[in-house]
Amino acid sequence: MELLERITVEVGKCGNRPCIRGMRIRVSDVLGMLAEGMLPDEILEDYPYLEKEDIKAVLIYAARQFDHPILRAA
Repeated sequence: MELLERITVEVGKCGNRPCIRGMRIRVSDVLGMLAEGMLPDEILEDYPYLEKEDIKAVLIYAARQFDHPILRAA
């Protein structure tokens, strides 16, 4: 499974926000935990149904969301 395939968006689930493997844990939830200083192993301990590859997928997904050109009006 390619890492980004772990990120899913389902109509009506979690406000149509990106989630991990169809579960009700959003990409933004994991990013928030990492931003607050939690280590990946701590997240995996608190959420045993997650896998290390899920956290990698979240980071790749977030990086790609911000890697686009910004067009400015003249």
